[in-house]
Amino acid sequence: MTKSALNNRINKLSQNIIGIYTDGSCNPKHKIGAWAAVILTNNNETVINGYEFNTTHNRMELLSAVKSLEYIKNEFSNDVRIRIYSDSQYLVKLNDKKNRLERNDFLTKAGNSIRNIDLVKMIMDYIETMNIEFIKVPAHGKKQDYQNFNRKVDMLSRKIVREQVKKLM
Repeated sequence: MTKSALNNRINKLSQNIIGIYTDGSCNPKHKIGAWAAVILTNNNETVINGYEFNTTHNRMELLSAVKSLEYIKNEFSNDVRIRIYSDSQYLVKLNDKKNRLERNDFLTKAGNSIRNIDLVKMIMDYIETMNIEFIKVPAHGKKQDYQNFNRKVDMLSRKIVREQVKKLM
């Protein structure tokens, strides 16, 4: 993709559409995780990120979306359309599973609460009140001659995890 094609893609987002690239990472041995998101609005790029202890990879993937949606809710009007780009199949398919999850009271077949129920419920609440489209993107993309935002959030979240693990040493 050329730089002008990328700019055209970003410019299309400026018409009340916000693009969000999310990712999460975790060191399972130390249970340290990080999340990152790039939020594209009106030719602006905002990066948000954070880390947590005693966590999992899936939790960081979900938390990235939650934190992004919190940011959008606080910074923009309710009439925006949101496109969340993620390499997490679980996150992208949550909207498709919404009715079944609610019907089963967020319980597994064994009768236990689903993992990360708090974050899943938050995302479900955002789906109810915001215009959100989830788009699956390939994971761990290679370096390109254009700005690959999924790669950017992947690298950032992994860098944060490495920095936090290094502090333990």
